Amino acid sequence: MNFISRVAAFLLILTVTADAMDGTSILSRHTLATQHFGNDAPWFEDNIPFFECSDPEITEVYYYRWQLYKAHLRDLGDQGYIVTEFLNDVGWARPPSQGLNDATGFHIHEGRWLNDPRYIDDYIDYMYTGGGNDRHFSEAIADAVYASYLVNGDRTFATKHLDVMQHIFHLWDDHYDFSKNLYFIEPLLDATEYSIASIDASGGRDGFLGGRAFRPTINSFMFANAVAISKIAGLAGDASTADAFAGKAASIRENVENELWNPGMQHFVDRFQANNRSVHYWDFIRGRELAGYAPWYFELPDHDPKFVASWQYVLSTGNFAGPYGLRTVEPSYEYYMKQYRYDAPTKQPECQWNGPSWPFYTTMVLGGMANLLNDYSQNVVRSDDYVRLLRQYAHQHYLNGRLDLEEDYNPDTGAVIVGLPRSNHYNHSGYVDLVISGLAGLRPRPDNILVVNPLISGSSNSPDAIRYFCLENVHYHGQLVTILYDADGMHYGKGRGLSVYVNGKQVVAPSAPGKKTVTIQAPEAVRSEPLPVDIAINLFKAGFPSPSASVNNSPEALYQALDGRVWFYPEVSKYWTSLGSQAAQDWFSIDFGPPKPVSSVRLYFYSDGARFMAPTNYTLQYWTGTAWAEIPDMQKTPATPLGNGENTITFQPLMMSRLRAVFTNQEKAATALVEMKVF
Repeated sequence: MNFISRVAAFLLILTVTADAMDGTSILSRHTLATQHFGNDAPWFEDNIPFFECSDPEITEVYYYRWQLYKAHLRDLGDQGYIVTEFLNDVGWARPPSQGLNDATGFHIHEGRWLNDPRYIDDYIDYMYTGGGNDRHFSEAIADAVYASYLVNGDRTFATKHLDVMQHIFHLWDDHYDFSKNLYFIEPLLDATEYSIASIDASGGRDGFLGGRAFRPTINSFMFANAVAISKIAGLAGDASTADAFAGKAASIRENVENELWNPGMQHFVDRFQANNRSVHYWDFIRGRELAGYAPWYFELPDHDPKFVASWQYVLSTGNFAGPYGLRTVEPSYEYYMKQYRYDAPTKQPECQWNGPSWPFYTTMVLGGMANLLNDYSQNVVRSDDYVRLLRQYAHQHYLNGRLDLEEDYNPDTGAVIVGLPRSNHYNHSGYVDLVISGLAGLRPRPDNILVVNPLISGSSNSPDAIRYFCLENVHYHGQLVTILYDADGMHYGKGRGLSVYVNGKQVVAPSAPGKKTVTIQAPEAVRSEPLPVDIAINLFKAGFPSPSASVNNSPEALYQALDGRVWFYPEVSKYWTSLGSQAAQDWFSIDFGPPKPVSSVRLYFYSDGARFMAPTNYTLQYWTGTAWAEIPDMQKTPATPLGNGENTITFQPLMMSRLRAVFTNQEKAATALVEMKVF
C-alpha cells in the first residue's frame, strides 16, 4: 500500500464506552512484560494479550512466540509490514522483502490476536496487492484472511481483496486434474520435500524433486480458500460468487472424502499423479503421513465415524507419536529418517519430511485436534491428549535449555536435525493461536456470540491437568475478553472453576469447565490517525536512502541498520557496529537525496552486556548544506540510552537531506545499531 493509501486507510478501533473497555486487571502486564521481554517490554504491553497457566513451559513459550513474532515483523516502508519465515535471507524467498507465502496462513492466525491490526492488515495487503502471494508454494491465505475477520469483525477490510482472491484461486487450475476433480502438487512445492510420494517416485534414490500427487494438503488448502471466498463474498453482498465458491468447496470436500480416504489405512492419503517405472498414476502412496490430518485443520471431513478413526494413529507410539515429537511419517516406512540431502557448505542435514518432527505440521495436527474436540462427536481423542501434545510441542522450543525454535527435530531423540544458521528462531508454525483458541478455548465466529470452550482436563487427577490459567484482555469483536480457570479457586481467589469477563465485567460466573456462550455487542469501526512511514528503509541496498558510518563501512553492515527488521537475538546478528574503533565517538549517517521532513527518530541498540552495549550517550545532527548541526530541542525517551529496546527522539519538523547519529561509546564495549528508523 502506498503512503497516500495508508493515510487514507482506517483501522478497526474497538470502541465502546470508556468504562466498558477498562478490561480486567488480574495479571500484572508490566511485570510479565518486563520478565519476558526486558527493555523491549513496552511494545508487548501495547500489543499482545497476556497469559499464564500452571504449566511453566507452556507459559514461557507463549511469550517466546510473541517475541519471535515481533522479530519477524519486517517494515517495508511505504508498503507497510509483512511477516517473514526466516530471520536470515534465503535464496528462495521473494526479493527484496524475503516474504514466503507458505507460512503466511500461520502468520495471520497468530497475528490476528495482536491488539493493533495494522501489522496483519499491511501483510494481507502485501499478499494481494504487493505480489506477495506468488504461489511459490501451496497456500491457504484467503482462509487466513477470513480467520482474521472472525477475530476483528472488520467487514470492510475482509472484503477488500475479494477480486484478487478469486483470481489467485483460479490460477491454481494449473495444478488441477479435471479428470479426477482434484488438485495435485509436487511435495517440494507443498513445502514438504522428501515425502513418501517424491522418494518413491525416485525409486528410493532421492526425493527433493518430483513425485507429483493428489495430496490431502493442497486439496484441503483449496477447500478452505473456497469456503473463505464464499463467506467473504457473502459479507460483500455478492450472492452469485458466494454460491459459486460454496459449490467449489462442496465438490472438493466430496472428492477428498471419496478419493483420498484410504479405507485400509483409515487415513487421508496421497494418490500419485506422477507415472513412471517406480510409481503409477492414481495409486495410493504406501504409507500414512502426518499430512493426512490437514483436512481437520480446515474442518473438511464430515462427521462420519470412519474418518475420526484416523486419529488413533496420532496417539499411537508405533505410528506418529514419537517420544519427542510427532513423526511426519510412520517408522514402518522403508525410508523412515533416511538422510538424503546435506547443506553443501556445512555438510549438515537439510530439510526432509520422511519422519522428522516439524513444528509446521505439529501446528496443523493440534489445530485439527482442537476442531475435532470442539465441533465433532467422537471418543477417540480427549482434551488430555491435546494438553499432552501441546506440552510436548512447547518443550520442543528449547535448545540446550534456552528458547530457540528450529526447523525440525528427531522425534525419537529430540535432537535438532536442520541446525543451519538460517534455522534459529524459525517462523513457519503456530503456537499462540493454539493456546488462545485451543487451550484457553476462545473460538472465533462471525456473529456476536462469544464461545469459550477450554481444552483442559476435566479431572484434577489427570497427569495432564491444567490447574489454572488466565488469558486476559483479548481484543475480540470490539470487546476485551478475559478467560479465567482456577481448579480449586486458590490461585486467583475469584472462585472455583471457569469464568469469563467481557470489558471487565463477569459474564460467566465460576462454574465447571465446558462450553460457555455469551452474547456480546457489535464492534464499531472509526477512523484512526495516519500510520507513520519509515523513510530510512532501503531493501535494495542501492540508491537512496544511502548509509555511511565512521567505521565498518561495508554495505552488508551498513544496510543491516536500514532493512526494516528489529531483533536482539544473540544467535543471529543484525547490526552495524563500531567494533574495532579506537575513537570515543562514532557516527552513522543517512543521506536521503532530496530533502525530507523529519520529526522523529527511533534507535535500537543490541547489547550483550559485554562486547556490545548501548552507548553512554548519543545526539542527532542534520546537514545544513555546509556543515553538521545538532538538532535543537530533542526529547529523548528514555533519557538514558537503552539496549535491546526502543529509543525515541522527537523534535520540531526539520527539512533535511542528511541525518547523522553520533554515539559516545562505552569504554570497553562497541555500539551495535540494530536499526535506525526515521519519520
